[in-house]
Amino acid sequence: MRNGRTGTTHGGTLTAALLLIAGCTAGGGSQAPDGARPPEARLSITPADGAERVAPDTGVSVKVTGGDVVALTVADAKGREVRGSVGADGTWRPRWSLRPSTRYTVNARATGADGRPVTGTTTFTTLKPERVLKSGMSPLDGETVGVGMPVQLLLSRPVTGGKHRAAVERSLEVRMSQPVEGAWSWVSDREVQFRPREYWPVGEQVTVVAHLAGVRAGDGLWGSKDRRLTFTVGPEHVTKVSAEAHKAVVRKNGDVVKTMPVSLGKPGDDSYSGVMIAQEKAPEIVMDSATVGKPGEYRIRTKWNVRMTYSGTFFHAAPWSTGEQGSRNVSHGCVNASPENARWFYEFTQRGDIIEVTGTSRKLRFGNGPTPWAKSWEDWLAGSALGTPVNG
Repeated sequence: MRNGRTGTTHGGTLTAALLLIAGCTAGGGSQAPDGARPPEARLSITPADGAERVAPDTGVSVKVTGGDVVALTVADAKGREVRGSVGADGTWRPRWSLRPSTRYTVNARATGADGRPVTGTTTFTTLKPERVLKSGMSPLDGETVGVGMPVQLLLSRPVTGGKHRAAVERSLEVRMSQPVEGAWSWVSDREVQFRPREYWPVGEQVTVVAHLAGVRAGDGLWGSKDRRLTFTVGPEHVTKVSAEAHKAVVRKNGDVVKTMPVSLGKPGDDSYSGVMIAQEKAPEIVMDSATVGKPGEYRIRTKWNVRMTYSGTFFHAAPWSTGEQGSRNVSHGCVNASPENARWFYEFTQRGDIIEVTGTSRKLRFGNGPTPWAKSWEDWLAGSALGTPVNG
């Protein structure tokens, strides 16, 4: 796949395409009538020389009368050429949007019907956005994650409407060392996530580039900066927690490595059932019932915490319930384990590991954290503005 925004335009393909739009034959241009001198070739370029406030998603049009276009380059002020191609409408467009507030130079070369070269150069400047779209991404660059980890693109402003969401999606490039089918899906107006159809392959290396600079994301709203991250998929860790059996079975690459007695949510405080991921880890936190609308019910410091939902479901140490672990569900919705087992699980777990809970009356709600596995593949794909999967 192509690497980045800059590079050299491939002349052979570009020349063939431009010959078509020039309206001349491949044999060297229009023929002059009976000994008359062929007309002098004329070349015009749009945007015009000196143009300002040009939209970054504008293409470059080169028209020639009396000759053929043979070469076209677009470069920024530092001389870095921009990759692009000529479409069916005869307009050259960059592979990724041009950058805002940037000066570009277009150099075009044509050959007249008389065989003489004709050149043209224009310089234009792209607009400074009225409103700027900023972004952040997860996982962290260089992180090793579990097989269930999605890519999260978080946006500073809402992006609405199919056209603008599609423009954002088209700017997102996913490269994989082992290509698998995946797709982007909008979680909210400010977040779009990528997940593979099935869990990531162990050892997969993924690079994500958000070519957002110059993307039109709304009226007067333009992306300002590209984002890039690379992550690696570690061993497959899948933990299945049964509320009915009161136990957690942990597998690594398909093999059981530990079985632990646990206690889940008591009636009225039922744990969520569904496929979750390890979202984050904290060796020590203070859990306060006020954060879930029950002030004064409890406020306790817990150790070896692995978060499973935004709403506050954790797998953590609970020395006060070791007598019930393995036989009764007595927690406020978390997965309680002994301090020894909780510490082992904390140290074993990677962000993005799969934690599947079964046997409760409460179903996991999509969006309660990064929860891509709460949806079927068909429902996930329906959340894409483009509606098409990606193969990296």
